[in-house]
Amino acid sequence: MSLGGHLVELRRRLMISAAALLVAMILGFFLSDPVIAFITEPVRKIAEARGDDLVGLTFSSVTSPFDLRIRIAFSLGIFVAAPVWLWQIWAFIMPGLTRKEVKYTIGFVASAVPLFFIGCYVGALVVPHVIELMATFTPEGANNLFEAKQFYDFSLKLMLVVGVSFVLPVFLVALNVAGVMSGRAILKGWRVAILIATVFAALATPAADVVSMLMLAGILVVLFFAAAGLSMLFDRRKNKRQKAEGLLPDVGV
Repeated sequence: MSLGGHLVELRRRLMISAAALLVAMILGFFLSDPVIAFITEPVRKIAEARGDDLVGLTFSSVTSPFDLRIRIAFSLGIFVAAPVWLWQIWAFIMPGLTRKEVKYTIGFVASAVPLFFIGCYVGALVVPHVIELMATFTPEGANNLFEAKQFYDFSLKLMLVVGVSFVLPVFLVALNVAGVMSGRAILKGWRVAILIATVFAALATPAADVVSMLMLAGILVVLFFAAAGLSMLFDRRKNKRQKAEGLLPDVGV
């Protein structure tokens, strides 16, 4: 295909993705009320605990309420339309991939996408605890009036951070497949991985909720060791194949 043909194909894929995103955003706009009710649940709990009405979301401009709903609609649209735009990206790059690269890419996407959504779900469970914990640092006599835009951005970004953290082990496997890191090199970093997982879980969960912290840290550690084990398995298979081809001396792995 010529360069012009590639550009035409890219435009077509982008148009399909944009149309799917627009439809999903319209649907997300009408679903914004349940989302707002969900993310503001910790705010209502803080207000009930203090027994006053000086806790809640604030809108600093006339258009802020509409802007918040558009932000929610866009976020929901990205998630709902994900199967469409992911397929369009895949369909565009697939003709340039070898059969082996296609196999690895399918495996990567099939692993990364579910882990990302699971991570976002875990993040959604963690966000209310973080907000309630941060509110405990409010000085006596002060009020918690959360600016709506910043409140939503904080909640969304924290969910995305947890979602991405669940996908990081898949990137470790991808680096191993690409020959950048060996399985042994990944496994050697287990102490650092456990420390990072524990610190992250401690920051992402309330201080008094030790069970949630251990569960989140445990999930991240298990994912890390699964990535290291899978990478070592790939290395073993690669070494056996190279031995069979006479590219490596016949020594134990």
